[in-house]
Amino acid sequence: MLSAHRPTPKRRILIPAETYAPEVNGAAKFAERLAEGLAARGNDVHVACPSATGKPSVSVENGVTVHRLTAHRWPLHPTWMICMPWETKPELSRLLDSVRPDVVHTQAHFVIGRYAFSESIRRGIPVVATNHFMPDNVRPYLKAPKAVLDGGTAIAWWDLRRKFQSADFITVPTQLAADLLTENGFSSPIRAVSCGIDLERFAHLRELDCAASRAVPPRVLFVGRLSSEKHAADIVEAVAKTDPALGLEADIVGGGDQEEPLKQLAVELGIADRVHVLGKISDEALMEAYQRCTFFCMPSTAELQSIATLEALASRKPVVLADAVALPHLVRDEVNGYLFPPRDTDALADRFTRICRMPDDELDAMSKASLDVVAKHDIEYTLDTFEAIYDGVIRDAVDSSEA
Repeated sequence: MLSAHRPTPKRRILIPAETYAPEVNGAAKFAERLAEGLAARGNDVHVACPSATGKPSVSVENGVTVHRLTAHRWPLHPTWMICMPWETKPELSRLLDSVRPDVVHTQAHFVIGRYAFSESIRRGIPVVATNHFMPDNVRPYLKAPKAVLDGGTAIAWWDLRRKFQSADFITVPTQLAADLLTENGFSSPIRAVSCGIDLERFAHLRELDCAASRAVPPRVLFVGRLSSEKHAADIVEAVAKTDPALGLEADIVGGGDQEEPLKQLAVELGIADRVHVLGKISDEALMEAYQRCTFFCMPSTAELQSIATLEALASRKPVVLADAVALPHLVRDEVNGYLFPPRDTDALADRFTRICRMPDDELDAMSKASLDVVAKHDIEYTLDTFEAIYDGVIRDAVDSSEA
């Protein structure tokens, strides 16, 4: 007899991911929330990802069976673990034969994702593919002449098209990301499905009176991977350009190769006492950081959505975002925050100053408007959408096999 607390599994789903917890980045967090959300709905969910220790292992984490594959540290990045084809292919093949999933939902096309495509298709298992990757994201980590990088970027787009268009269904986090793939030669249909966040997790922050809890001194928050394409240094430079009388401080949360350079930049600009590079912090400390800040800033030029920005919106905070890639979709300029021209630290300092000097009633109205923007990004809608997509491709695969 089945336990009343454990519903009959709806589907058996394998999620291959090139990055997963404990790694902290947008793709890793999305894969984690997707897997745990699907498992909570009674699905039998398995994740295949690189091992954080390098050695293969299997564990159950928050209802999800996590298969960590043999991996090695990539010397060009401080935390990334990568898998080698000759190790990954047999490990993933055995996993597919053991789990026998109804559907595979791959999160990338590099090594684990690459064999997820080929080995699943060879077994007649339908594949859903979500893209979080832009070739430009990798350029800062490669040391080569511009002509070589440009050629490599073109090859990367070709490879992305070739693998992803073999999937039964393609999704991306935003319509802009879908348009970007189409502009780069994709001919298959692409659906925009928000990464989504758990809005209930931020309910206690939504109920705060923004004016009554206004930070003194004012604080700007950044949350994300500290790598060059995120441009967190622009926040430090912009803070230095604001009137010292404002006393604006910056909390910078995340890990990466820019952590020490950011601290040094703050020293060089004479604002080390106002810039707090906090590194990786706990979920509890992150929630406190969202609550403590006056507003949030994301200066990145490589965001296909930005989960951190969604979390800031859900925390009832105004946002200041670079007018680049998908970020403009998350701000109504002068309504729930501001856009600024990417890399323009004078303009960024101007937006910071406007919020710091904003009357309480205007700040509260801007904060409330953020809740309207984030309302359509609830993770429950995302889970509903993906379950419907899975059912569609599973049904099509059954019909095809019976034809």
